[in-house]
Amino acid sequence: MRGADRAMARDPIMSTSNPTLRIDIVSDVVCPWCVIGYRQLARALEATGTAHEIHWHPFELNPSMPPEGQNLLEHVAGKYGSTREESEQSRARMTEIGAALGFEFRFSDDMRMHNTFNAHQLLHWAERQGRMNDLSLALFAAHFRDRRDLSDPAVLADVAAGIGLERTEAREVLADQRFGELVRNAENFWLSQGIHGVPAMIFNRRHLVTGAQGTDNYTDILAKLARMRE
Repeated sequence: MRGADRAMARDPIMSTSNPTLRIDIVSDVVCPWCVIGYRQLARALEATGTAHEIHWHPFELNPSMPPEGQNLLEHVAGKYGSTREESEQSRARMTEIGAALGFEFRFSDDMRMHNTFNAHQLLHWAERQGRMNDLSLALFAAHFRDRRDLSDPAVLADVAAGIGLERTEAREVLADQRFGELVRNAENFWLSQGIHGVPAMIFNRRHLVTGAQGTDNYTDILAKLARMRE
């Protein structure tokens, strides 16, 4: 990716000779394959003992979603043309894969999709406190396990407080939208680099891998990257 190469050139501590593997993950917190892909990657990282640092980046699956959200089944049917049977089969598959990875999906017919622009702003805030990864995982669980509305500032503040972040400050961040422009610029950057689906993972700011690849494939990728650094 040309943009990734330029970013690395600006940041000398992130050269490919660095033994710590940098992993940038472009993701949305209402994307089921994003949390599946992350969990698969996490297992591969643990199995290989790879020293790493993860950086999450914003992507909105539904940037035009109205404030009230949309029923998930209706959304999938309208966006992807999926029948109810196809949606149910996909849910069952994701639920099975998630369970094997220690993540619980609780899909239901009344589950709704919502806009995640506020969630990404809160993640940017959490990054400044070194808690972005923790909040990302908490938001995945809040949406898919607890079926909470991640467009609601009160819900987002509750989730942040649940991992030990300051609830009042979280509410203030969302009320004044102080990180709105930064998040929008980041979203536009990744779109300009050709990222139109997630998860998208960039290893050492050079090697792009898209989709949830599976633990074995991620293990192979990590092994190849390790050999390249030798």
